[in-house]
Amino acid sequence: MSERDNLTTRVLPEMVLSTGDNPLTRPLDQAQGLTPVQRAASRFAVNGNAIITGGLGNIALVCARALLEHGLSGLALLDLQGTIKSPAASAAFDSLQRDFPDVKIHAIPVDVSNADSVSKAVDEAAEEMGSINICICFAGIVSCVHATDLTPDDWSKTLQVNTSGSFFVSQAAAKQMIAQQSGGAILLTASISAHAVNFPQPQVAYNASKGALLQLSRSLSAEWARYGIRVNTISPGYIDTILNHGEGLAHARSIWNSRNPTGRMGSPEELTGAVVLFCSSAGCWISGSDLIVDGGGHVF
Repeated sequence: MSERDNLTTRVLPEMVLSTGDNPLTRPLDQAQGLTPVQRAASRFAVNGNAIITGGLGNIALVCARALLEHGLSGLALLDLQGTIKSPAASAAFDSLQRDFPDVKIHAIPVDVSNADSVSKAVDEAAEEMGSINICICFAGIVSCVHATDLTPDDWSKTLQVNTSGSFFVSQAAAKQMIAQQSGGAILLTASISAHAVNFPQPQVAYNASKGALLQLSRSLSAEWARYGIRVNTISPGYIDTILNHGEGLAHARSIWNSRNPTGRMGSPEELTGAVVLFCSSAGCWISGSDLIVDGGGHVF
């Protein structure tokens, strides 16, 4: 029988959804006897341990600090070995550890495009911290090339890092959360590039890789809901980091700013509210969602 003929005999696997009495998906218990201030703080409390890929990048470090301020117990920053060993990353890591001396912070090497490397890094993080409750994927690359000049290798590399890498990390983290029977929150970084075509730079591979993350998040949120795992995405606009600096980008920056209602790029700190929301108690019934954080740039 040919492979085509075999299609008529296959049986499709089926998703299993949660039930109302599942302790991993029922409403959170409401704490009693709290003052209004305490209740407000508990609403956005961040509990447990987190892994963050691209963890020693500027945006990731700012968001990691916000999570620690909201109560995160343990943190593993996953990044390329070369990045971890760089003087700038070492200084940033030391600063974070000094500011939060009661939290054990780890730097773990990983290549998110390699599933074996991801599995090893996530296993190490779980062993060091005892559990993984939050997973955030910031690792990503961009290549601004005209589509007619884009090589197969560049196309594949961009999707392998941005899309496949996010899946590999999410899958490894979810397996750990399922084994713990703890539930958890997974947050992927999409982009305004998932919603509209950037201008003036051509970046078809990046746009495709980020658009795929929206559907990846929705699909995983449906499959993993019964385990108490929430999966969401944030879609940042242009963020003012070193990646968008330099005289060579001056013209592009002026266009980006002119096409935004606020007239500027965002700061990394302006992403932290969305990250804390999705990772805290406040986001306990938010899953399969995307939040655009771009100063309103997407309205045009």
